[in-house]
Amino acid sequence: MQIPVIAIFDVGKTNKKLLLFNEQYHKVYEETVQLKESVDEDGDACENLGALTDWVRDSFNKILELPAYEIKAINFSAYGASFVHIMEEGEALLPLYNYLKPYPQQVRDEFYTTYGGELKIAKETASPVSGNLNSGLQLYRIKKQQPATFKKIHASLHLPQYLSFLITGQQFSDITSVGCHTSLWNFETSQYHFWVTNEGIDKKLAPIKNGDQIIEVTHTGHQLIAGIGLHDSSAALIPYLLNFIEPFVLISTGTWCISLNPFNNDALTEDELNKDCLCYIQYRGLPVKANRLFAGYEHEQQVIKLAAYFLKPLDYYKQVNYDEAFFIKLIGQPVATNTTSHFAMLDIDSFLNYEEAYHQLMINIINRQVASTQMILKGTVVKRIFVDGGFSNNSIYMNLLAQAFAGIEVFAASMPQATAMGTALAIHDKWNKHSIPGDMIKLKLYHGKMNSFK
Repeated sequence: MQIPVIAIFDVGKTNKKLLLFNEQYHKVYEETVQLKESVDEDGDACENLGALTDWVRDSFNKILELPAYEIKAINFSAYGASFVHIMEEGEALLPLYNYLKPYPQQVRDEFYTTYGGELKIAKETASPVSGNLNSGLQLYRIKKQQPATFKKIHASLHLPQYLSFLITGQQFSDITSVGCHTSLWNFETSQYHFWVTNEGIDKKLAPIKNGDQIIEVTHTGHQLIAGIGLHDSSAALIPYLLNFIEPFVLISTGTWCISLNPFNNDALTEDELNKDCLCYIQYRGLPVKANRLFAGYEHEQQVIKLAAYFLKPLDYYKQVNYDEAFFIKLIGQPVATNTTSHFAMLDIDSFLNYEEAYHQLMINIINRQVASTQMILKGTVVKRIFVDGGFSNNSIYMNLLAQAFAGIEVFAASMPQATAMGTALAIHDKWNKHSIPGDMIKLKLYHGKMNSFK
């Protein structure tokens, strides 16, 4: 007897995954590929769109024929700030430009001069000024620099919706992609910004749907339902939204540590924009205030220095457990900040050993983490903070965070394949007759002592 499953394409910048989950959301199949990058017309690195398209189609056809599984549903997640521009017959017209591609200064100046300045657009669209990361400006650049090509564009699909289009043949825009620092969406009026309609960009964008939209598909005799796709950061939040009702903040840690507050609907202030706050839109259309911090990268760089100085392996920090004696000794010392990295500089000579120096590094990181998270806590009564990703396994980070937020429950959260899982859960009630399992997220509570961290 075949096992009913949902298939998820989870497309990251480096790894592209295809996963199958059964009705209890246990992973039963996984395929991972890394595709060699291509280059655009300027010689800048970009996604190899042809290879990605072929992989999605071939992999989909392959899993449909797996004898052990019945594909009941399929959905898609992918990184944001990326458009696929297609012609009327559905073929791609332009490269899938890299969001790190330099944005032409002349075009940028013309845009902000025309529409009221950087601060005005940033506040109204909840999007810090970030060049091609503001993906709406990619379309503006094409219109200005390649007007003949712009006219040929039938639809510009965000990457998750392009993946869905490959299977369903239908074109949509998803609110989580539209609301992901694109500069397209006016958060004050809940519609496309004036500049989008004024430039005719809206005519290139497919109809907007929420992330739980589905399409019925018949493919080579197989009937299934398909989602329209989700922005990956928004997808990773879904398991928490479905499992917890009381207000919470999720700190998703990796190279960037992103604090996400789905219960903060306040408009961004100028100060918040200057401090890297932004807003996402969750899959059911509500705003999520966020702040990002380059803490994982800073940690990677500093542990290299510590390992070299104390003659330890690069990953020695994994053996260092939280020691309150170090915390008490170090916490009262003044912390000097470095204006370049925004983290305190370590004078390694002043420490007795690696363990003490590493505790100071983590205190420095937590100082900035607290400031980052506090930015999106304002005005909300949050009961819990969940930490997932790399730092959730770091006992020093977790203990210090609990000390800093002693009045809030602080949990290390463990959920493998959170983005893919969230993408599946977005259409749970459309394909799965069972209840969502209550034990999907593993939690470990850390206790803080009131007023012990300043």
